[in-house]
Amino acid sequence: MQFFFSRLGFILAVMLLTAALPQSLYAQQTDNTLETIKKSGVISIAVPQDFPPFGSVGADMQPVGYDIDTARLIAKSLGVKVKLVPVTSTNRIPYLTTGKVDLVISSLGKNAEREKAIDFSAAYAPFFNGVFGPADLNVATAEELAGKTIAVTRGAVEDMELTKIAPASTEIRRFEDNSSTIAAYLSGQVQMVATGNVVAASINGQNPAKKLEVKFLIKNSPCYIGLNKNQPELQKAVDDIITQAKKDGQLEAIAQTWLHTSLPKDF
Repeated sequence: MQFFFSRLGFILAVMLLTAALPQSLYAQQTDNTLETIKKSGVISIAVPQDFPPFGSVGADMQPVGYDIDTARLIAKSLGVKVKLVPVTSTNRIPYLTTGKVDLVISSLGKNAEREKAIDFSAAYAPFFNGVFGPADLNVATAEELAGKTIAVTRGAVEDMELTKIAPASTEIRRFEDNSSTIAAYLSGQVQMVATGNVVAASINGQNPAKKLEVKFLIKNSPCYIGLNKNQPELQKAVDDIITQAKKDGQLEAIAQTWLHTSLPKDF
């Protein structure tokens, strides 16, 4: 009898523990997200709102940019409506893993740590990360950052990579979003900024007096679409859309509009 009640207690405990698991985690492991998207007729996609030309707010207060056009391309190709969800570099992956969005299209770079949490599509946008500063600042290597101040966006690829290679005397100032990072450089709070080539080009176009030049590359990091683990159907659908968009020129048109350049030949 005692064994029976002990066994019953164990079974009840397991049932309670299972019921207490986060719904988003359970859904991530079992649901077919692509099927759910097609049944609902809507796909929720996380996009940047402070990272031009990938994502920003236009004069009409609507989101615009490379990532926004890509999100709309994905939705159109799937035959569904798109719900754009603004995110920052800090919360974009949590929004995905907790089920707030179906995809992340937010200039997302790939690294080993992120690959433990989510899966990635084929690359959809070219991007490299580097250290940028004024022409009269003599820096050409990571070692020459010693004693210098540099702005990064917290949690971004530049933050993680620069932390690995910068000398201990480098003052890395971390900001919560890209707008604050850029503002720190433009206002003279820091000597340099670690960001992407496209962002640096945008800064130069809008602020010629504060013109940036690349000091050295941190990482060649194309942009990928992020999706939850265990979603092979959705991943294949997204990859197929990207492949087709490269072939038929749709992705080239997006690049010309927002990057003002062609996609690399080997992209």
